[in-house]
Amino acid sequence: MPDIFSADGWLNRIVAASNDFLWTYILIAVLIGCALYFTFRSRGVQFRMIGEMFRLLGDSTEKHDGKKHISPFQAFAVSVATRVGTGNLAGVATAIALGGPGAVFWMWIIALLGSASAFVESTLAQLFKKREKESFIGGPAYYILRGLKTPWLAALFAILISVTFGLSYNSIQSNTICNALNVAFGFNPTTVGIVLAVLSLTVIFGGIHRIAKVSSVIVPFMAIGYLVLALYVVFRHLDLIPQVFILIFKDAFGISQIAGGGIGATLMNGIKRGLFSNEAGEGSAPNVAATASTSHPVKQGLIQALGVFTDTLVVCSCTAFIILFSGVDTQGGLNGIALTQAALEAEVGRFGTVFVAAAIMLFAYSSIIGNYYYGEANIRFLTKKKWVMFIYRLLAGGVVVVFGAIASLDLVWSLGDLCMALLTACNLYAIVRLGKYAFRLLDDYRAQKKAGRDPVFRRDSMPDLDLECWE
Repeated sequence: MPDIFSADGWLNRIVAASNDFLWTYILIAVLIGCALYFTFRSRGVQFRMIGEMFRLLGDSTEKHDGKKHISPFQAFAVSVATRVGTGNLAGVATAIALGGPGAVFWMWIIALLGSASAFVESTLAQLFKKREKESFIGGPAYYILRGLKTPWLAALFAILISVTFGLSYNSIQSNTICNALNVAFGFNPTTVGIVLAVLSLTVIFGGIHRIAKVSSVIVPFMAIGYLVLALYVVFRHLDLIPQVFILIFKDAFGISQIAGGGIGATLMNGIKRGLFSNEAGEGSAPNVAATASTSHPVKQGLIQALGVFTDTLVVCSCTAFIILFSGVDTQGGLNGIALTQAALEAEVGRFGTVFVAAAIMLFAYSSIIGNYYYGEANIRFLTKKKWVMFIYRLLAGGVVVVFGAIASLDLVWSLGDLCMALLTACNLYAIVRLGKYAFRLLDDYRAQKKAGRDPVFRRDSMPDLDLECWE
């Protein structure tokens, strides 16, 4: 491996130093502050309307005017495909290894509060979406342009998300897949990276409809399979559940951590890995939320808020319990997917290592193709030139996938954290400024529901906004 790609290389040292400053002193406070603000202004939408979220997910009555649109469930599946991935299996393990069991508590907190941010950003994405030839398109770049009337900030966001998801995050997904298959079967990482690049490009060149179709099949299958195994482990250790919860809470607020300065590492790693996993407020899920055909923007906002709960409170918790039940030494040098594999092997034998390798292949593969779409939507925002899109597809589905296979775990995660920090800061500024429109839509939705109607939104009810859709 070239020195530049190693954990001790100069590139990783520079990126890690930048991350420490951004996360420790700036973004954590802003992220939590915004989540609390949105929770207060929406009157706890993520708690009060959770029943409506599940109802909407199974609602198949949406009209698609005979055209080829993305369904609300397909939009949910693509967004969950990018959320449920390495962050759940490798990211949780990394958080526990670096921040201790208490990091899990802060992952829960950022999910509970951050789902309000997810609601706001996805509702705004629906409100300001644009009609394309085959589907709708939208996201933060579009609501920054049409809502804030700030073209330079919209372009900056489009560049940041294209780099973060299509390039940086895809290298993390590839790195995790290659490490998992190397641990389980001894496969050469470079060879796996090349094969994975070919498989990714095959779907990516099929566009959003092929991505949505593949994700809507893979996501339920992989999530159910992983949850079944996790529940099996949990039921084997029902007597240990109280002890695990006590361990998590004590480590999150323990006097020893505070006295030793460890509480900062616990909180920081919990929030960083939680945000990487559920993406609440990051500005990613709105890109696919905007593609759904629905009668009211709030409907997709609620569905995307549910995605945050699904990701962190369910899947991430399963991984955390598996690791903490297993008794594997979380400070023994193992990190990332290798720690999760070791924990499952301790529980169910060699099958655990093989199962995690297979699961992460599906998790991370679906994330690669979903991440690519976030970049595609924003490359389209920046330019309509086909050759630019062709090069981006090769980079996102090919080059960075192979790069992730040969780079160190520390380097790809450090690059991902830095990109995530910059991207999240940009999006949070926009949704704080535009959040008032999401709250107006929420009031309208609740009023129509109270009147016994299926909520429908039309743009003439907000004549002060520049809206393309919602006739």
